[in-house]
Amino acid sequence: MKKVSNIFQLLTALFFGLGLVYFLTYQRMWGGTPEPGEVVSWLLAGLVSYLITWGTSWGYTSNLLSKIKKTEQEKKELKAMVFDLERGVKMEKMDKRIEDQPDDKEGSSIKPRENFK
Repeated sequence: MKKVSNIFQLLTALFFGLGLVYFLTYQRMWGGTPEPGEVVSWLLAGLVSYLITWGTSWGYTSNLLSKIKKTEQEKKELKAMVFDLERGVKMEKMDKRIEDQPDDKEGSSIKPRENFK
């Protein structure tokens, strides 16, 4: 798609360049001024060429933007999966620690703190 866009840009520039040379040398080559209808037809053809170029560039850009959005969405989903996996591993480790801790603490010589209200 990028090559098509570049080709249309080149053709548009070439068209307007040839039009410029044609109308600047018109008096020397054909001995007079160009007809208004001829000028209008050149400008309309140039406008159509420009619109085609603009459309292909816009299509190429929107295609790239949609690919970028899809890639960013996939990246966010992968980050969420990694976060969930890491959190799951951490939760499993904490559950194992809680299960491994003995419930009886008779060996302690310090009494637990009591809060009075």
